Amino acid sequence: MAEITTKRADEFDFHSGSIVQEWLWDDDVDDSIRQQIEDLTGEELVDEDYDAQVDGVIIWWRDGDEEDDLADTIVDASTSLEDDTPVWILTPKPGRLGAPGPSTLPNAAKTAGMNAATPLTVNADWNAMRLRAFGKGKQA
Repeated sequence: MAEITTKRADEFDFHSGSIVQEWLWDDDVDDSIRQQIEDLTGEELVDEDYDAQVDGVIIWWRDGDEEDDLADTIVDASTSLEDDTPVWILTPKPGRLGAPGPSTLPNAAKTAGMNAATPLTVNADWNAMRLRAFGKGKQA
């Protein structure tokens, strides 16, 4: 499991020195993913209350939360970001407790003014989906 995470950490498009803000953390998140991001960037993840510009965002989301809440979180997390700042939603994989339905993330992203890319398998239990503002760059 950690091996997949290690191979995937660089695909988040975070770099050494990047400040990555984490949203909707809870005790069910995968600490190996968090650790790989911190190892890659050399920086600790900052929380939702961090009020300076960041170089990337991860949002932990599980089914059972409201889709509108996810759209609101995406908007809140992306208000002060540059156009190409990586924004990722991490979700439990299909078949796992808390896995969202197939349209949930794309619908929430669209409501927030963003496009959702194809999911990236991060490890045995979690997927990640990159978001981009409409009309900005290519899909991840």
